[in-house]
Amino acid sequence: MSTSNLSGTPARDARADVVVVIVNYNAGAHLRRCLAALAAQTVKPQVTVLVDNASTDDSLNGLETIDPELRVIRAAQNLGFAAANNLGVREAPPTTWVVTLNPDAFPAPDWLEQLLHAAHTHPEYSFFASCLLLDGDATRLDGAGDCYHRSGLAWRRQHGQAAWSAVAAGEVFAPCAAAALYRRDQFEAVGGFDADFFCYLEDVDLAFRLRLAGQRCWYMPEAQVLHVGSAVTGYRSDFSTYYGQRNLVWTYVQNMPSALLWRSLPLFLLVNLAALLIGARRGQFGVVARAKWAAVRGLGQALRKRRARQATRCITDSELDQVLEQGWRALLRRR
Repeated sequence: MSTSNLSGTPARDARADVVVVIVNYNAGAHLRRCLAALAAQTVKPQVTVLVDNASTDDSLNGLETIDPELRVIRAAQNLGFAAANNLGVREAPPTTWVVTLNPDAFPAPDWLEQLLHAAHTHPEYSFFASCLLLDGDATRLDGAGDCYHRSGLAWRRQHGQAAWSAVAAGEVFAPCAAAALYRRDQFEAVGGFDADFFCYLEDVDLAFRLRLAGQRCWYMPEAQVLHVGSAVTGYRSDFSTYYGQRNLVWTYVQNMPSALLWRSLPLFLLVNLAALLIGARRGQFGVVARAKWAAVRGLGQALRKRRARQATRCITDSELDQVLEQGWRALLRRR
């Protein structure tokens, strides 16, 4: 049992009732820097589980000098971000909380303490978003939680804006899973990340399912993390574009309630058409087209998941609509 102070927040240098799961694939020096930042936390997790997706670099060399208690799971193949995180949670000892942390994310020393403080201060929320700052330029934000638009688009809130302009603590649609805290029983109740996503938008899909189950997300600006972002897969690479564009379709189809879906469907179709046009302008038309075709071929399974999720949802259309971004102005801000 972890030591706690009277406020309910774990005391400094205590072992908190949380497991941190890190999924690694050829992250190299980023992983060692991430683990060093985690070792410097004012509140330590009960355990850190590293799931290695069959890396071919030297990522795992010398990690015992940083964290002798690190638990390493070596997958025989690249399971993807979603399935590997689920594996890490399954193999971890029982805890109240689970944290997902990317190997290219480097938390401030009080990051975990701040997240747990938010969890204890706001017990009506069950998952929590960190304040991500751009590594190499901490004066700019990488994101203050994730937004989800009626059209099916998702984006990092305030990405690229000045850090001083960061929004205050409050409710947000979703956390970026690069550095997020989830109540473990709720994470497991909705099935964790959707392994079919492999990677990209799996955190938004998870947040949508938690929302449908009546759960809410709180953004904690004091929980700060430097984030490289796409350090391995590459920003706007063919890989990230393919999975992002495919999973955008599945997230919308599987989760959007019927009344809101029929109301927003024309805009959703327009957004996907625009993705093809933008892909063509960037020389990635073929990649986007393959992604959309893969999404269409997977619609049968997506619709089966949809029926199960909608049958058990605990949130009304109006309650969900209140946390969705709406209108053209939001899309133009996102560009």
